[in-house]
Amino acid sequence: MKGHHHISMLTKNGKKNNHFYQNILGLRRVKKTVNQDDPSMYHLFYGDEVGSPGLDLTFFEMPIAGSTKRGTNAITQIGLLVPSYESLEYWEKRFEQLDVKHSGITNYMGQDALFFEDHEDLRMVLLNNNGARIPTTWQPVISSEVPNEHQIFAQGTIDITVRYLAKTANLLKDLFGFTVVEKEDGFVRLQLVQGERTGEIVVRELEATNEKPGRGSIHHLALRVENKEELEMWNQKLIDYGLHTSGIVDRFYFQSLYVRDRNGILFELATDGPGFTADSTVEELGQKLDLPPFLEDERELIEAKLEPLD
Repeated sequence: MKGHHHISMLTKNGKKNNHFYQNILGLRRVKKTVNQDDPSMYHLFYGDEVGSPGLDLTFFEMPIAGSTKRGTNAITQIGLLVPSYESLEYWEKRFEQLDVKHSGITNYMGQDALFFEDHEDLRMVLLNNNGARIPTTWQPVISSEVPNEHQIFAQGTIDITVRYLAKTANLLKDLFGFTVVEKEDGFVRLQLVQGERTGEIVVRELEATNEKPGRGSIHHLALRVENKEELEMWNQKLIDYGLHTSGIVDRFYFQSLYVRDRNGILFELATDGPGFTADSTVEELGQKLDLPPFLEDERELIEAKLEPLD
């Protein structure tokens, strides 16, 4: 595996979500589409200029979503990487000016960090990459108010909270190929590539009631694989491990495979291609409603049910 691919959340209001992630975080909306399993709701993707895998934050709009009741057996925090300590200082001032709930600059897992939440209390943390390698696929957002040297360029540490630590940690370590880089009682930190935060997961043990998802909750984490052939290999390995999978699902922009671990955490394995330019030029990314071919015949009905975002 190559690191994080994307991470998907729930939002109650697509218009407010669109404002926060484009106008405050400075990301680009690279795809405006629908949930392929329920086309009555938007599926919005935000990332770099071309929607490179490794950064994308994606949201399903659910107008009926209530509040999230936090608990265990959930993905609970998203790390986002910025280039430098000066970037954290820039973001601290920006959050103050734009009234975003945030901490002061502090430390997290040995990195300079700035914790913050979006308008729906989704927990995130900006992390200083401190001169480490920036993915060569990343392309800065041309239209962003945020200067290139301070833009968010990748997902970093993802926090997962579970009732039984070993059930999640062992899947990541024994099957997915993560390496344990830090371990204490009730806590383990793992990396796909040692020394790089672009594929880092922290698993914490918490005996509590299960999280009740709502607006601002995290639905699943997707990890990168090269192609469909690798997905087929992973599908068999997961079955041999004793887990039930979705089988390979064609999402048009990538091929996917879904599996829940024994704590109920939902992981997706997703291919790098074809990518978001499969039905759009780079210049047009995220502007119009894009639908996979199998939904194109329903476009008029789908569009009639969606509220405009812009």
